[in-house]
Amino acid sequence: MNRFLQAIGLLIVLVLSGTARSSQEDAGFVIRNVTVIDMRSPKARPGMTVVILGNRIVAVGTHPATPKGAVEIDGRGKFLIPGLWDMHAHFVSEQATRDVFFPLEIANGVTGVRDMFSDCYPDCSFNNGSTSDGVSLEQVNAWRSATAAGTLMAPRIIASSPLVDGPAAPWNGELVVRNAAEARDAVRYIKKRGNDFIKVYSYLSRDAYFAIADEAKKQGLVFAGHIPVAIDAGEASDAGQKSVEHLTGILFSASSNEAALRAKLIADKGSEMFDVDVGRRVLGSYDPAKATALFHRFARNGTWVTPTLTVLRAYASLDDAGFMADGRLRYLPASMRADWKPEANPVLAKMTADDFGFLKARYRKQLEIVGAMHRSGVALLAGTDEPNPFCFPGFSLHDELSLLVQAGLTPFEALKTATVNPAVYLGRDRSLGTVEQGKLADLVLLDGNPLEDIGNTRRIAGVFQDGHYLSREAREKLLAGLEAAAAKH
Repeated sequence: MNRFLQAIGLLIVLVLSGTARSSQEDAGFVIRNVTVIDMRSPKARPGMTVVILGNRIVAVGTHPATPKGAVEIDGRGKFLIPGLWDMHAHFVSEQATRDVFFPLEIANGVTGVRDMFSDCYPDCSFNNGSTSDGVSLEQVNAWRSATAAGTLMAPRIIASSPLVDGPAAPWNGELVVRNAAEARDAVRYIKKRGNDFIKVYSYLSRDAYFAIADEAKKQGLVFAGHIPVAIDAGEASDAGQKSVEHLTGILFSASSNEAALRAKLIADKGSEMFDVDVGRRVLGSYDPAKATALFHRFARNGTWVTPTLTVLRAYASLDDAGFMADGRLRYLPASMRADWKPEANPVLAKMTADDFGFLKARYRKQLEIVGAMHRSGVALLAGTDEPNPFCFPGFSLHDELSLLVQAGLTPFEALKTATVNPAVYLGRDRSLGTVEQGKLADLVLLDGNPLEDIGNTRRIAGVFQDGHYLSREAREKLLAGLEAAAAKH
C-alpha cells in the first residue's frame, strides 16, 4: 500500500503541473459555443460563451467580452454543468484520501465533498483515548490551504465532527456521551474545535440526543447524521436534525409495529442495517399512510435526506459475483480491493442467501420511499458513503444520480441533488451550485446532455476545480497512472 501511494504521489505532482494556472492561463479561459445547463431551470442554453478569470465565472452569454490571451476551449457538441458534490463521503486515511480519493473525485467532476467522520485528534482523550481511521480537522484544514494555493488537486471539503454516540459506540475515535451533561460538553467541544457540523450516531440515548439538539441551536451549529435507534424520525425532524443519512430510522418510523420493534432493537443493541430479524419485521409492517405523514413532516420542517442509495444497493449485492466484478476496481490499491470482499467483513461473512434476499427486498422498498419522499417535497442530497465496498470515490456519485432517476426523479431533479441542493444546504448558493456570472468556477464539461440521459454525467471532457482546468488529456493521464500504479502494487 505504501509503495502504491508513493507512486501515486509522484503522479499527482506531474498531473498538477498541467492543472495549476500557468502564466498563460492567468489570462483566463473562454469556452465557446457550449450548451450551458445552468441549473436555474431545466432548460439547456445552446450557443453560449463562458468566460473564467481566476476562480470565478465572469460572463455567460452569446457574445460577451473576452480577455486577450485567454485559453480557448471549443465547446461545440458539449454541455457545461456545475461541479458535483458528494454529500456523504469518508476520509479513511491521510495518504489514501490525498493520493487516491481526491484525484478520482476531481477526475469524475466531484468538486465538493462532505466528510462524515472526523478524527478527534489531538484530543481523543475526550472519550476513551482511542484513535480512529478518520482524518483530523487539522489535516483537512491543511488540505484546504494547499488546494487554495493550487498545490493540491482536491475538492472543497465540509468537515464533520467526530461521531457523537452512546456507550455502545462501534467505532474507534467516537465522542462517547452517556447523559445530557456530557452531550452538551461534546457540542461545546466541537464548537471550540471548529468543525463545520455535528454528526450524531446510532446509539445515543434520548436525553443525550435532545441535549445535543438544544445545545447545537445555542451554539449556532448544524447537527446531522443517523437517527439514533431510540429516536423516532419525526421527533428528530422536529428537533432540528438538518439531514438524515442512509434513510436511517425512516422505515422504523413508518412501521405499524414501531414501538415493539424499536424496543427490541434497543434491547439487543442491534444495528439497523444488519439486524435481519428485526429488519424483516419492520419491512413487513410498513404503513404507507404513516410514511406519507412522516414525509410531509420532513418537508414542513425542512429536513433534508441523503439516501446514499449507492451503499444500500452495494450491501444488498455482495452475494452477486457479477456486481463485484466491477472494472473500476482497477484504479484502487490491492489492500482496498481485499477489504471490500464480503469475507473480510465478519458481519457479512455470516449472512445467508435468505439474508441477502431480505437486503434486496429492503433496497427495493428504499428506492420506493425515496421516490415518495421526493413527491412529498422532501429535499434530497446526493451522497455515496465512499469508500464502503463498491462505493468508488468519484465514480459512484454518477451511480447515485442514476439510482435517484430509478427512484423516480427526472434527470434535472437528480442533478439538483448534487449541485443546487448542496449549495443551498450549505448556505453557499451565492457562490456555488449554478453556472452564472460571479459564481466560483467549479464546472464539468460533458460530451452528452445529462437532461436527456443522466448517464451522460459520466462522459467527462474536462473539469474546472476552483478555476484550475483538468483537460481531457490530463484526466486520461491521471486515470491511466492510477491504474498502472494499482496493477503494480
